[in-house]
Amino acid sequence: MNKRNSIIKVSILVFSVLLTLNSCKNEKKESDNKEEEKTVYASNVIPFFDHWKLILGDGNNVGFANDFENKDFFYTQNEDGVDWVVFKAPNAGSTHGTSNNTRTELGQIKKWYPKTANDKMTATLKVKNVSATGDARVAASHAVVVGQIHSADAFENEPLKIFYKKFPGHTKGSVFWHYEINTAGNDNSKRWDFSTAVWGHDFSVVGKEANTYPEEPKDGIALGEEFSYEVYVKDGIMSLKFTSEGHETKTFTKNLVQSEYATKEDIPEQTQKLFVPINQDGVERDSAYTGEGCFFKLGCYNQTNGKSPEVNRNWCSGAETHGGDIQKQYADGNYAEVWFKTASISISDDAVSNEGYFSKNDHLKK
Repeated sequence: MNKRNSIIKVSILVFSVLLTLNSCKNEKKESDNKEEEKTVYASNVIPFFDHWKLILGDGNNVGFANDFENKDFFYTQNEDGVDWVVFKAPNAGSTHGTSNNTRTELGQIKKWYPKTANDKMTATLKVKNVSATGDARVAASHAVVVGQIHSADAFENEPLKIFYKKFPGHTKGSVFWHYEINTAGNDNSKRWDFSTAVWGHDFSVVGKEANTYPEEPKDGIALGEEFSYEVYVKDGIMSLKFTSEGHETKTFTKNLVQSEYATKEDIPEQTQKLFVPINQDGVERDSAYTGEGCFFKLGCYNQTNGKSPEVNRNWCSGAETHGGDIQKQYADGNYAEVWFKTASISISDDAVSNEGYFSKNDHLKK
């Protein structure tokens, strides 16, 4: 009887140990699953989101993007063990401010003045997609802006836009940057951009027909290929540096406080061909962006839209938008997507609040 009781006691003990072990195993599995499911936010990858407000591709200003994600527009993606911050914008959705184009983009919460500036923005990124459709004769088709300097004042023009553009069927695309004149007078409809190639073509190289494409650039950048930019504004001079492994490093400078385009005679040949025929033939104020608060932008500003090229043959792409249905656009490639691996910002001591820009533009969502 004692022997039998001993056997029963041992059996109960073994069963209890097995239950405990199994419970611990299940708890570990649950713990592991929770760890796997833990969200990696953009602010975990690039910890500089206290300096920006985030505009989404639906036109909403979500404010500071710390510990924030939106699976349609802004989230993180791990590739080969590296976390990237993903910015995504369809060809059509709701836009922010006065723009015709959707953007998922950071806007700096402080503005600074070019003449006294000591401000810098850097980024390492790759473009994963540009619109599959668009009129090839329209210069903005199949393009995305990945970094900007924007004026917060007056006409709110843009002394810098950094573009990536790739035509369908091409392996390589082009990186180029724009300077938009700060138009003299009261008619900003006369403004125009001047485009400078970094790798590949500039903005002005377009197709002869809606669905025919120019020659593929020999020194271009492929989708998914990393490149970096550095933008530094000091004492009125903008300095740009572009780097990418296997490509020549390119540097440029531009005076932001003294115009090169103050008379009709100064209008360059590129502008004569591209903008003057559509009556964008203005001149710039002598002092360019002097006295205007400027700020950085970074992200995915889709340059392809569904507006008819008859409205503006440089900026209206006539692309597929599925009536603004975002998921249908994502399903067939009618969107822009940009991944950032690193980015940084440094701001001069005399920078001031940029809240006025957001308060002016947030209610203009359309």
